Amino acid sequence: MEDRVRVVIAEDSVLLREGLTRLLTDRGHDVVAGVGDAEALVKTIAELDDEGALPDVVVADVRMPPTHTDEGVRAAVLLRKAHPGLGVLVLSQYVEERYATELLAGSSHGVGYLLKDRVAEVREFVDAVVRVASGGTALDPEVVAQLLGRSRKQHVLTGLTPREREVLGLMAEGRTNSAIAKQLVVSDGAVEKHVSNIFLKLGLSPSDGDHRRVLAVLTYLNS
Repeated sequence: MEDRVRVVIAEDSVLLREGLTRLLTDRGHDVVAGVGDAEALVKTIAELDDEGALPDVVVADVRMPPTHTDEGVRAAVLLRKAHPGLGVLVLSQYVEERYATELLAGSSHGVGYLLKDRVAEVREFVDAVVRVASGGTALDPEVVAQLLGRSRKQHVLTGLTPREREVLGLMAEGRTNSAIAKQLVVSDGAVEKHVSNIFLKLGLSPSDGDHRRVLAVLTYLNS
């Protein structure tokens, strides 16, 4: 079982909200609140914070009432600014580049963006929740593919080899070096070499600390 985390779920579909709650509680996690709109989410987090009971992570739909456009992601961005230690994982029906960029534009600590289809892969979804709650990053492979494929940003990555680009994509999904090695069927040492080359080519120095893995992906977003 993963380390237990405390979760608040924001999803206007009662059926999906209950389903997410069940997936998480069945694996031993605590869903401390479930709400149906962005206003209720912000209010709930503020109340929990006042009680000294801030959750580890919020799982929120990108689109929620009243307009079903960007209420969820805007609430997520607001919460990340107000509560830097709060993990935020947003769910979207489609890859929406603008929302992903907005969410990832600030600190790379404790953030995730997954397509709703990924929820069906229970283990991956729960792992993503735990990873974000622990301060890590969880980006859907489809989101990574679209962001890395943006033609106007290709100049940032032109110096990378095809293998390095592949490793970078897996890094952005939140995978460890060992997990990448297993995925690519290579040694851990080979992956470490690729990662070092990526950092070097993207101009990320050791002073950037542990966030270099995420910054390697975010570099092109802010270029």
